Amino acid sequence: MSRENDRLARYRARRDFSKSPEPEGGGSMSENAPRFVIQKHDASTLHYDVRLEVDGVLKSWVVPKGPSTDPGEKRLALPTEDHPLDYADFEGVIPEGEYGAGTVLVWDTGPYENITEKEDGLRPMAEAIEDGHVLVRLHGEKLQGGYAFQRTGSGEDARWLLVKMDDEAADARRNPVSTEPLSVLSGRDLDEIADAGAER
Repeated sequence: MSRENDRLARYRARRDFSKSPEPEGGGSMSENAPRFVIQKHDASTLHYDVRLEVDGVLKSWVVPKGPSTDPGEKRLALPTEDHPLDYADFEGVIPEGEYGAGTVLVWDTGPYENITEKEDGLRPMAEAIEDGHVLVRLHGEKLQGGYAFQRTGSGEDARWLLVKMDDEAADARRNPVSTEPLSVLSGRDLDEIADAGAER
């Protein structure tokens, strides 16, 4: 079993791909800058899944309130299983009875830069995540600029905070999760994606 397949074992064990339209895995790494994706997910509760391409998988956090552009806002981010790279383009309806049942849209995506520094340069992303302190600069359609992921606690009690860095892209007056609800891939809202899924 390849290292990537092993890292996706938890993802695959939670899903029945004969029922769910989610990708089983595969896809190739971005040729230039690594990619981020934020998916709006109307499951048992509405939340946002923030994913960063790292070493052949999408490292993932559930952000219940979604990302903010206000540096004064600290958003809870709960780590979840690694997802395959081709999940970054997934929009659709996960059927009832399946893990994560509900509607998914791609709320924002684009390249990102690792800006997590250490004494002799940049700290590799996997190492930064392991250490619990990650700084990235997003180049999305809705979100730009620096964001910090900071872990609090450890083990099963580990929680992360997602915070907008105070830079030129910071804007305490903006609330993009409420004012910009549509998919950046298809231009649809959750209801339109759900309706399209029901027609199949």
